[in-house]
This record gives sequence, C-alpha cells and structure tokens, in this order.
Amino acid sequence: METPQKTAPPNRFANWLKTSITSRMIAVGFLTLVLLVPLTFIQNLIQERSYRQDEVVNEINQQWGNEVFIYGPILKVPYKTYSEKIVTDKKTKKVFTETHTVINYAYFFPESLNITSNINPETKQRGIYKTAVYNSEIKLNGKFTKPDFSDIEVSENDILWEKSKIIIQTSNVKGVNEAHLTLNKNTYQLSSKYNSQSNVAYNQVAMHTLETKSFTKNPINFNAPTSYNINFNIKGSKQIRFIPTGKQTEAQVTSNWKTANFIGEFLPYNGDKISDSGFDAKWKILDLNRPFSQQHFNNLPNLQDFAFGVNFMIPVDEYQKSERSAKYGFLVIGLTFLVFFLIQTLSKINIHPFQYLMIGLALTMFYTLLISISEHSNFFKAYIIAGISVIVLITLYSKTILQTFKFPVFIGLSLTALYTFIYVIIQLENYALLVGSIGLFLILTTVMFVSRKIDWSNA
Repeated sequence: METPQKTAPPNRFANWLKTSITSRMIAVGFLTLVLLVPLTFIQNLIQERSYRQDEVVNEINQQWGNEVFIYGPILKVPYKTYSEKIVTDKKTKKVFTETHTVINYAYFFPESLNITSNINPETKQRGIYKTAVYNSEIKLNGKFTKPDFSDIEVSENDILWEKSKIIIQTSNVKGVNEAHLTLNKNTYQLSSKYNSQSNVAYNQVAMHTLETKSFTKNPINFNAPTSYNINFNIKGSKQIRFIPTGKQTEAQVTSNWKTANFIGEFLPYNGDKISDSGFDAKWKILDLNRPFSQQHFNNLPNLQDFAFGVNFMIPVDEYQKSERSAKYGFLVIGLTFLVFFLIQTLSKINIHPFQYLMIGLALTMFYTLLISISEHSNFFKAYIIAGISVIVLITLYSKTILQTFKFPVFIGLSLTALYTFIYVIIQLENYALLVGSIGLFLILTTVMFVSRKIDWSNA
C-alpha cells in the first residue's frame, strides 16, 4: 500500500501578506518613507546648485567691482579739547595740575546734496550663470554752510579750520576709474585711506574712505556757503545706493535697464519712473524724513539702514521654485501610491512592491529633470518638460501592470491634475495656503468617497 503524502500546512502569514489590505497598506507606507531618502538628496542637490550660482556670481562681481554704496560728502573738522590731571611730584611731593590737549573730530553733512547718476548695465555670463554689472557716471553737487559747534561749546580758537578735510565713504574703491572734487573752484585730489572693517554689522557692506588733504594750502572761508562738485566714474554690480546726507537731498538715476527694483528706506516719487526704454527715477528727501542730524561729534555714525537706490541683479528664482516644488515630493508620491492602492484594492489586480518602487523612483526623477532643465531654460518650460516626461513614463508603465486602458488613462489624468495643482501653488504667494488647503480638502473628499466601496472585513 502506498502511504499518502503529507501536504504542507498553509503558511498563514504568507497568505496574509498576499491578500490582506493592511499588509499592502504597510508595504506602500514603508516604500513611501524609503523614497524620502532620494527626495532629501534632491533637495540637497538644489541647494548645492543654488550655492554654486551665488559663488560664481560673487566671483564675477568681485573681479568687476562690487555694489556701489556712497556715503557723503562729509566735512571733517578737527578741534581741540582739554583735560586736566592732578599729578604729584615724587621727589618734592608737590601737587600740580597738568593740562592735556586732545584732538577730536566733528563731522558735518552738507546743506544740500544733488545726485545725478547715469548707469549702463550689461550682462556677464560664466557657464550657465549670469549677473548684471554696470558702468556708472555719478555727479554730486551742493553746498556746505558754516559748521555749528554750539552743541559742544568749543571756542573758535580751538577749531582747526585749516586742517579740515572732505571725506566720502564708498563700498567699492576697486571700481573707481575717475574721481574729482571741486570746492569753490579749487580742485582737490581724493586719496584712499585704510579702514578697519571689524565693526561691520551683519548684512551690511564694508565701507572704505576717500578723503582730501587738509585745506592748509588752499584755505576755505567757512563763513560763507561752500559749494562742492564731485564727479565719479565707477564700475559696479548688484546695486547702487546712496545715503541722504544733505539737509535736502535730491537724486535722479537713469538707466536703460528695464527690470529695475528700487530698494531702501526711500522710494522714488515720480510715477512715470519706468518706461519701455529703461527708467528715470527721482527722489527728494528732507532732513525731517530721516532720523539723524546734520552734525556728529567724535564718531561718524553707521547710516546704512537709511540708504536708497536701485537693484540691478538679474532675478533668478528657478532654484527657489525648484526647492519649493521638491518640498511637495512626499505629497506627490503619497497621493500617487494612494491612487494605485485604490485601483489595486478595487480591481483585485496584484501590484508588486517592486513596481511601486519603480513608480516612486520615476516620480523623484521629475525633480532632477526640473532642476537640470531649468538651469538652461526658464522654470515653466522645465516644469512642462519634466512633468510630461514623468506622466508619460508612469502611464505607459502602469499599462503593463494593470492590463487595461481606463486605469492608466485615469492615472495620467490624476498626475496631470496633481502637477498642475502644485505649479499653481508655487506661483501663488498670498493665496498659496488657501488654494493648497482647498485642494487637499477636495482630494481627501474624493478619497473618502472612493474608499466607501472597499470591503474592509478582510483587512
């Protein structure tokens, strides 16, 4: 007699993994978390490319000349102060008073400051990165009135008028090609003076001093208004800014640059400042409009926070938009996996975890395509090309998995709607949260409605 063969007992755990809805949910959730790793690498890649762009742009700007920032002109007048010290002679034990003379400096801003600047920007490119540089002709003119020392009660005999100087602070001495200063028809040379930059505040530029020699050889009569005229020819980049040191400051900046961005504490007053041929911006600032006085004693204050000017930087926000879109990567992968999970559960079509993994990797490839194409084109074209490529790839791949036409078409339409939704959110600023919240609410409503048909009794 033949002995009957024993059949192996059924593996309940293996059967549970194949048929249970819960096991599929766990597997899909685990794969979603695994795909966060390449998403993190992609976000780091976007930041690295953005930093690389900043490095190249800064290198070009340093070679050409950094931003132009002008603080001045300022009249620097030395004056004497006295201090007394009680001293005891060690031998005679007599006590007497010594008087020490200390030289301090007073800084006086002009009564009027008129700024006229014509700027001709051009684009410099290295590899795929571009920046805007410019040549500028800057004219400063106005007048100084007699300095007022009444606040510190200094004797007229202690003011060293003949040792006075005119100083100008600028962030860019490297770009200065020409500089002339005229005071009451007398011409003076401007020379560069070393400045320690240890006290530069965060997010502010280092300033260098240009100054004349003292007025010993060509004395100036400070009892009458002193007119000045300064001509600069400076190469610069990024932006140009001025500090309104005049009791009345008027400025006019013209350029053929069409994408100007006016920055600083004060904006132009003329409404027709931008035209098809460039811009012609005008400012008028009174001493009442700024929180600092016309004279300063002992120290020249840092007034960079009160500057105004024009930014010429080329607006490049592809990296920022790519980074924002990558932050929605987890949402895209999760919702796409959810669509496949619902199709698998409702249609009883088996989808292997490896196939989920391939779909997830295809979704992450969208961001590498986006950042690489946007470096050579604009963000919209890059988004369209990357989106179509990924949608077509996943749609064709799902056709081989699902063996029908209606499900791949539905997946393609779902991905198209999802990428369109994310693009709209990226473009919006003030309404991004509102639109995003409404969109997610509608998605959740749809999922809740569809999931009603799932039989959860065998989960």
